[in-house]
Amino acid sequence: MDTERLSGKKALITGGAQGMGAAIAKHWAAQGAAVCVADINEEGIAKVAQEIRDAGGQATHFTLDVTDEDQAIAAVAHVVKEFGEINLLLNNAGVNKPTIFPDTPKENYDFIMNVNAWGSFNVMKQVSKQMIAQGARKDYPYKIINVGSILSREAFLDVIPYSMAKHAVLGLIKGGAKALVQHNITVNGYGPGVVATELWKQLDKDLVDIGMFEKQGQSMDSLAENMILMKRYSYPEDVQGTASFLASPESDYMTGQLIMIDGGMVMQ
Repeated sequence: MDTERLSGKKALITGGAQGMGAAIAKHWAAQGAAVCVADINEEGIAKVAQEIRDAGGQATHFTLDVTDEDQAIAAVAHVVKEFGEINLLLNNAGVNKPTIFPDTPKENYDFIMNVNAWGSFNVMKQVSKQMIAQGARKDYPYKIINVGSILSREAFLDVIPYSMAKHAVLGLIKGGAKALVQHNITVNGYGPGVVATELWKQLDKDLVDIGMFEKQGQSMDSLAENMILMKRYSYPEDVQGTASFLASPESDYMTGQLIMIDGGMVMQ
């Protein structure tokens, strides 16, 4: 691993208490980035940040509800106070709760759209303001990475609000790229498929509860066998390389793009 690949990067990572967010926070720190791990899970982010420091990396943590504007502003201020500036954002926080349409209650729609769509927009808005105020050098673009999904390009009957929210993230990537290019800020993203994380463990239980599968563990195996070209589901480590590429100078000439990391579920 190149321990200097992300040297000079000062990053805010939302949804960093576990799963992909935690894995990428550790991976970026090992490559020289200073990272702020943010989440509503206070115990989780403190643990991840401490693990990074114990490994010799630079990390802080901040309790953040991505749907709260004041908290998003405070999170950005915290990163600037700790690291001097913010030049990298991973908008990773997300939630899901399967329901069968048309029996989807409004509270389910509101919950999913509020965190995944508005939450991503809210944090990106506040980070962008700070980045613009700082002023990116022409040879050193600031970077925003929004986490999409296979459902940024697909939709399934049991996760329609989530599909809508992740389509919104794709719109945020495209529109954000056009809005921020004049400030030398790139906006890209990646779209995971089926990833073995705490979120998917809960989704697996939920899918059994609504009758989509008969027993726990069946959903991931079934999707791997029937929908994933590579015939296996993924792990957080499978997305680390692409996330690091998008954070690094190697992607400086990219903006407005969503890269799929799904084992071949969605062909573009």
